[in-house]
Amino acid sequence: MDPRIVIHAPDEQGGRRVHVDGAILGMAYSETDLREFLRRVELPDWDEVDIEDSGLFRWEGGGPESWV
Repeated sequence: MDPRIVIHAPDEQGGRRVHVDGAILGMAYSETDLREFLRRVELPDWDEVDIEDSGLFRWEGGGPESWV
């Protein structure tokens, strides 16, 4: 099964498009922004979830350390 959350490669401004279950949530410019999206979709333990969990997240164009 594909991960629920897809974080696309950074654009020219460093923003990363975020999809959850196929729906576009918006642009994240930091881990803080990403966690806000997780809170909004009511992901359990959104503030403590391991954002490197490949079963939940698919990072394109670099991992969670790449925002530019």
